[in-house]
Amino acid sequence: MQRMLLVVLGLLFASSAFAQEAAEEVGIDQAISDAVAPFVNPIVSTVFYSVPLFGTDFPLIVGWLVIAAVVFTLYFGFIQFRGFKHSVELVRGDYFDPKDAGEVTPFQALATALSGTVGLGNIAGVGVAVYLGGPGATFWMILAGLLGMASKFTECTLGVHYRNEYPDGTVSGGPMYYLSKGLSEDGKAALGKFLAIFFSICCIGGALGGGNMFQANQSFAQVSSIIPFFEGKGWLFGLIMAFVVGIVIIGGIKSIARVTEKVVPFMAVIYVIAALVIILMNIGGVPAAVSAIISGAFAPTAVAGGMIGALIQGFKRAAFSNEAGIGSASIAHSAVQTRHPVTEGYVALLEPFIDTVVICTMTSLVIVITGSWVPDSGVTGIDLTAKAFTSNISGFGYILALAALLFAFSTMLSWSYYGLKAWTYMFGEGKAKEVVFKLIFCVFVVIGASMNLGAVIDFSDAMIFAMAIANIIGLYMLMPKVKALLADYHEKLRSGEIKKVT
Repeated sequence: MQRMLLVVLGLLFASSAFAQEAAEEVGIDQAISDAVAPFVNPIVSTVFYSVPLFGTDFPLIVGWLVIAAVVFTLYFGFIQFRGFKHSVELVRGDYFDPKDAGEVTPFQALATALSGTVGLGNIAGVGVAVYLGGPGATFWMILAGLLGMASKFTECTLGVHYRNEYPDGTVSGGPMYYLSKGLSEDGKAALGKFLAIFFSICCIGGALGGGNMFQANQSFAQVSSIIPFFEGKGWLFGLIMAFVVGIVIIGGIKSIARVTEKVVPFMAVIYVIAALVIILMNIGGVPAAVSAIISGAFAPTAVAGGMIGALIQGFKRAAFSNEAGIGSASIAHSAVQTRHPVTEGYVALLEPFIDTVVICTMTSLVIVITGSWVPDSGVTGIDLTAKAFTSNISGFGYILALAALLFAFSTMLSWSYYGLKAWTYMFGEGKAKEVVFKLIFCVFVVIGASMNLGAVIDFSDAMIFAMAIANIIGLYMLMPKVKALLADYHEKLRSGEIKKVT
């Protein structure tokens, strides 16, 4: 089966250049967008339905995610702050036993899940948030990231608790399983099955679109902007990306984890160091930048509705970036080697902190401190971030492009696994069924880099956030189970049944 995947990638390489040429001649990408728009637009407008709030639009799905994060924060007694030190100990391997059931270490599980959230949203999305909400959006972005840590704790604890463990040592877990199995325990089997299938359909759509085509498309745009050779050769870039992705995902979660545990720290360190260099070069502007962030967060009047505009943009970017409440990360964390599900809940709560509180905040601070943000200038998204990073050293554009490429690549790896597990939940386990999805995923990499799909990408974004509708309903219904598991875990810590590895 693995050889089959390589053969198909080879055939795809041979035919893709002709495919793009044909697409350009007949305008097939626009034809696709026009054809699907009547079906896609109603779904997109429903998922991202917004209501007017103090002069700006507030997406209800963002409110759904933020309210859930507040509920879980209060219900679990600010677990993200009380358990932060223990989370670091678990990631460090202080309690890890390689004989525990599962496929990957706690650090590998964290790296894999982080690779799905630390992506182009940290670069382009923050630029959008600051442009629309002003520097004050950063404050609310940080707050939403801190709250989202409790959502990750809840969903990833459940993901491990209700996972399926198979005789060959492999596991499958995530919202599909805790929705169906957990709600079945409460006598709501039909509801649980419906929510699980709804989540799986949305997860597959999101994996192929936002977790694949969008990443390929945006990384190609960045690479071609600094390497002229690739201009007009999206098909070639897509093929290279598809081949590399295919080689990694052939080996399943263990192969993905081995790559992400190296790529994620590397790309995060490169990006953070680059941001720190820019900040240090403008160190005199730090007090003013911090002041602008704090004052802008509570300004009665400012860009996009002042405080409300900053709040909405900050919360929106945090929700879109760290995916807390979406449920996707629990699929990766379910593969962890552990003897108690709460350990992975603790590990998972670090994700929004790293993704939003650290990396997104660094991006925002660079934009503000360099004076790159200019209201109503029209410079937004990744262009605003690029402007900020190249404001002092032009060569930093290459670092940003490298970061964008690595972010996109790692995101694609993680979402291939998320989509695969949703696929096998619906169609059954088996190597042949897994290879079918992996082939489809690689084909979509080339499509994403070669075409401007417009409405298709909007649809896939809607699919990702529609996952949160089913997931959070389940989390509300199952959070008493998480509290019971948490109490059991701490009792075992106190008794010494679970203890540090000597």
